[in-house]
Amino acid sequence: MNASKETEKTTKADDGAVTPRSRRGFASMDPAVVRKLASKGGKAAHAQGTAHEFTPDEARAAGHKGGLASHRRREKKE
Repeated sequence: MNASKETEKTTKADDGAVTPRSRRGFASMDPAVVRKLASKGGKAAHAQGTAHEFTPDEARAAGHKGGLASHRRREKKE
């Protein structure tokens, strides 16, 4: 773990004190290790039959919804 990355972000406490935020869980792990773990989880879910696979219609609807959300933010700025 890289010590300089641990203190990049800070948290402001109720009393106004600013303290460094430590990276915990997956954020503290090497990205390659996280990717390997996620791959194992995906493969296990597919093997059990519990993984969700998007149909083309579901994927189209999700993409449309995301596009509307991003454009809505743009319209508010203007």
